Amino acid sequence: MEINRYLDHAVLKPEFTQEEAKAGIQMGIDYHVKTVCVRPCDIRLAQEMCRGTDTLVSCVLDFPHGSAGKDAKEALARIYAGMGVVEIDMVMNFGLAKSGEWDRVADEIRAVVNAAHAQGVGVKVIFETSQLTTEEIRKGTEVCIECGADFVKTSTGFLGCGATMESVKTMIDAAGGRIKVKPSGGMSDYETAKAFVDMGADRLGVGVAFTPAICGKMIK
Repeated sequence: MEINRYLDHAVLKPEFTQEEAKAGIQMGIDYHVKTVCVRPCDIRLAQEMCRGTDTLVSCVLDFPHGSAGKDAKEALARIYAGMGVVEIDMVMNFGLAKSGEWDRVADEIRAVVNAAHAQGVGVKVIFETSQLTTEEIRKGTEVCIECGADFVKTSTGFLGCGATMESVKTMIDAAGGRIKVKPSGGMSDYETAKAFVDMGADRLGVGVAFTPAICGKMIK
């Protein structure tokens, strides 16, 4: 299995200097990951570094809290899509989800999806599953399907335990093949990453520190 081609290699630590960001992006390129997922301030840098490689550029939106509101999310989606990323990983307002205000959650997701899709850019919706019940994860997956999102994603990696077998299984079962699933966080070795793929995951979100362990000795 070419596990590297499942990876969104996350270069997202807020304290990263530009040199550290460059090193993280280069690592993703060297391991031939699917995308480097970067902070919005590093989109231009990642685009320049990834040009001519088989690694693409994705970015996060309203990360990691998801509380900026519909108008801000929509505007940022339009900006980031216009900068040439292939995918945007937006954070769902999980506080609204826990409040049962699913119409507001859907309005935000739909606004981002419409803005991104208008420019040919995919959208992943981050749930922060550690903060949600099983039923809320199921409901969130249905909402994302209704709004036309491309992926549901478990976690930001900044709160809680990250992806678990239980949360990923709930997403995959609720998705029923209608939307792709991206476990994120909680993976530090090949065996765990492969187990998620074997369950039916379509992409894996992996912190920059763990890509070498997951990919083993495969490089260049």
